[in-house]
Amino acid sequence: MAALDGMRILDMTQWEAGTACTQALAWLGADVVKVEQPVVGDPGRGRAGGATLDREYFVNWNSNKRSITLDLNQPRGRELLLEMVPHYDVFVENYGPGVVEKLDIGYDVMKELNPALIYVRIKGFGTSGPYASYKCMDMVAQAAAGAFSITGEADGPPMRPGPTMGDAGTGTQAALVVSAAYAQKLRTGEGQLIELSMQEAMTYYMRTAISETRFGKVPTQRSGNGGGPFMTLYPCAPGGRNDYVYIMAVNPRMWNGVCKAIGKPDLLKEPRFENSKRRRENAAELFDEITKWTRQHTKQEAMQIFAENGICAGQVNETHDLFTDPHLLERGFIHEVEHADHGDIKLLGWPAKMSKSKVEIQASPLLGEHTDEVIAADLGLEQQEIDRLREEGAIGREMLDRAQKESSQ
Repeated sequence: MAALDGMRILDMTQWEAGTACTQALAWLGADVVKVEQPVVGDPGRGRAGGATLDREYFVNWNSNKRSITLDLNQPRGRELLLEMVPHYDVFVENYGPGVVEKLDIGYDVMKELNPALIYVRIKGFGTSGPYASYKCMDMVAQAAAGAFSITGEADGPPMRPGPTMGDAGTGTQAALVVSAAYAQKLRTGEGQLIELSMQEAMTYYMRTAISETRFGKVPTQRSGNGGGPFMTLYPCAPGGRNDYVYIMAVNPRMWNGVCKAIGKPDLLKEPRFENSKRRRENAAELFDEITKWTRQHTKQEAMQIFAENGICAGQVNETHDLFTDPHLLERGFIHEVEHADHGDIKLLGWPAKMSKSKVEIQASPLLGEHTDEVIAADLGLEQQEIDRLREEGAIGREMLDRAQKESSQ
């Protein structure tokens, strides 16, 4: 049995912060029903311009979910959503400021229908404070949380970080809190309101950098790729744009390991490098010594040799390299699934391995793929009634249109 087997989630999230939350919960066994706008769906699908093929971005953030389409701008569409609420444990949304209020689907409304509901709202800056009405996306949250200020070269401008931690990091925290609230609900029978600010969530990943501020008195400085020759990138053969290895030799034992790895044990006796003070003073020369060696090895070879000598080292993988990484393959982290439109695809998995909870990774749903089955099961409606809702425009007709198109080909 999966860890969260029995938990049901109404997912009204879009883009990434919310979808990261609900995908994590789905990977732990929750039944996640994604509620989307007819025709276009989650904007992360990329259908606003008339495209019919879901973007790879959407596929990567919506595994193991079911999709239904409801037109919440129609009174009957909104009624259907509210009728579904008593059948669920959790409701998650990450709309921009004012959207939930306009649709009138806030916590107070849903709590009346299901007092045990766990209601999660993910906002850029929360619902209180001077920034509450400001729109926000990932990099805006990262900028506001200080991440740009510590990224880049020491003498250069602040830089955009690579990973989307403002979104995905917030979503992961939300999933953790939902799991805790669900455990609490099982004891007390009570639901609750949960709110996450992306700016605040992002600061969690900044705590190490913030620990250099003297408790808020001075700014943390940018340091580029690291601090000196023992925490930095080294170029490798054959000299491609990402042919580098990163090392972290953080103690004297690792310094000995570096010398052994590069075949120069004599450096241990060199006056220039005889202690940590002298090594810092002659950092450029030491960097050159190590570089001479790394340029003669591929990043894979350098990582292996450094690691075998007790040094923390990582080759700079390109993103597509992950799908063929022998270590990830052996650990079963790469999953092959069949997507209805994209065909056979590979997806990265969930990093947590649980000995008593296993959930197979499934492809993301087509838009509205499960509308009929979910509404029938939750609301007890017959197919004739569902067809009438579709004719009225309260629910989407994506799968019907798809079937008709396929039959005409």
